[in-house]
Amino acid sequence: MAQSSAQDVFPVIPGDTDYRMFAEDYADIPGLDIIFLLGGYYYHTTFDTVDRIVPGSMQARGENLISVLKAFTSSSKLKVASERKSLDVVANSDMVERAVFFDYLTWFMVYYPRRVAFVLHNIPTVLFLLLPFFLYMMDPRTNPLLSIFWAFLKGVMHHFAGILLGVIFPVLFAVIRLFFAYPMSWFAHSYLAFLMFIPCSFFGFLIPRAISDRVSHFQGVSSKKIMKVEPSDEARFWGAFGFYAFATSAYFFAGLNGGFMTFVICISMLLGWIAFCLSVKSYGYNSIKSPMFYVIALVPYLLYSLYFGGILALLLIEKTGMMGAIPPPYGFYLADVAVAAVIGIVTGLCLGPIIPICDRWLAKSSILKFLLHFTVVMLAVSSEFFPYSKDAPKRVVLQHTFISTGGNEITGSSYDLAVIDANSIEFVFKHAPEVAKELHVGPSFSLGNAEASPQEAWVALFPISCVITKNGRFPAKANNILERYSQFPHLQTHKPQTTFENGTRRVHLELSLGSLEEIWVTVLNITGPLSGWSFADGKPPAPELPPGGPPSYILRLSGNSDEKWNFWLEASSEEEVRVDVAVLDQRLDEETIHLKGLFPKWSDVIAYTSFLSTYFF
Repeated sequence: MAQSSAQDVFPVIPGDTDYRMFAEDYADIPGLDIIFLLGGYYYHTTFDTVDRIVPGSMQARGENLISVLKAFTSSSKLKVASERKSLDVVANSDMVERAVFFDYLTWFMVYYPRRVAFVLHNIPTVLFLLLPFFLYMMDPRTNPLLSIFWAFLKGVMHHFAGILLGVIFPVLFAVIRLFFAYPMSWFAHSYLAFLMFIPCSFFGFLIPRAISDRVSHFQGVSSKKIMKVEPSDEARFWGAFGFYAFATSAYFFAGLNGGFMTFVICISMLLGWIAFCLSVKSYGYNSIKSPMFYVIALVPYLLYSLYFGGILALLLIEKTGMMGAIPPPYGFYLADVAVAAVIGIVTGLCLGPIIPICDRWLAKSSILKFLLHFTVVMLAVSSEFFPYSKDAPKRVVLQHTFISTGGNEITGSSYDLAVIDANSIEFVFKHAPEVAKELHVGPSFSLGNAEASPQEAWVALFPISCVITKNGRFPAKANNILERYSQFPHLQTHKPQTTFENGTRRVHLELSLGSLEEIWVTVLNITGPLSGWSFADGKPPAPELPPGGPPSYILRLSGNSDEKWNFWLEASSEEEVRVDVAVLDQRLDEETIHLKGLFPKWSDVIAYTSFLSTYFF
């Protein structure tokens, strides 16, 4: 699936990649970020095994990468960082030439430069604005120009109202369902989300037509025809066309890389309108065959919208299991609201172009009642499903934390437990009583009354630590830790600091990782007047800005436990520089292994040991 619009969608999808952080946050390295769209249920879990890989996917990825590398390395536009900075004008011209591209059902690729998109993507808007003048010139006495403009504008507002209600109703029902059910009951059964939210979204699309018909019925409105179809339907059609035309132009002038979806909608609607008008002449306005010809003309687009929208919705559903836990009360609703809204938008993309012509047959009270009743039934049915399974596990983070003063002295030990989706630790304890018993948690446990882990306790997981907000801290023993490790990680100066004439001072440090055995990463969180360091190009990246805390600079190091890191930090004043050291060791003690084994099979526990210590220089 190739989409230029992926560059617009990717930043708003929950998650991040190592490449983006490395290329943007810590360096200026152009490249290509590749992600797998589906399979997010077990991505980065112990269930992510070879047998779950889609056959042929790795081969396809390898072939694509080889082709990309050949194209990059043979391109005359390939430049190093210094050359890119000195050629800003060329870089800006390259931005103008960025292409719009998409594949159609993986059958073939459609590609055209942005300068071509400037013409193509604005043709529908120009056509919509010129059409009232054309209709006025055909019959000035019957069709006043202002009346035509007003009818078209009402058509735009009518369609916009339907699209808006098509999103509002799923969100509303999602919130109502949470009053008597757990969040994310659709997570392990994605079809439930579609069965719940598509009918009520469709219901929302039809509401404006139902209201309009009811008002017209009471007022006895009768209008003249313009093109041998009902004028209200014609205005609705061109209003919907104008809505998508304006969306296409707005998308382009916003500097985004897509817009082809709404452009294809406009082209498909024009073809459908021609087929509809011809069928009206042959079969009559009231014949069901007339809208059938309109729908048939839209079949290629409908197939593509189902393909694109379905994958987008499934991607979001799978990502909700690792999107992070927002603090209550909003976090309780966020996942369901997000999925409901996206399914509403996708339903609008798929069915929106059909509504202007077909809603006359669809906006019947019997159909509306059926959609509403079906939604209510599915809300009730979905509440009986458990959110997780072995194929769609709940992610739990179990950190055995040791706080040391450096060297071999332990001052604190605890189990820090966190979840990264909408169902809190209380949900885990309720459905895993053995875990609650092992942690000495009673049945009256409440996350609001429990001790929470400070945010800095999770720094070893940076940047995943940013999404860990629902957590709890539970006491743990440190009886055998001194027997297993002769020395813990510690940071110390290895030679006197250097003071410069401009008032800056350079602190020379040595980081020892002690006798740890399976180190995954070492993270340094540096706060204070840091102006430089001996890593990379000597300039620290943009600082992290935690709410309520000072700016901090994050440094991630990888290396074996027998290695020592010698480096320097430069401070711009005499104010103390604070360095928090967090070392993540994948080795677990027997008590932690036992605790991890108590979690049910529908959960995936990320367990590790973290050694924390703090220093001032």
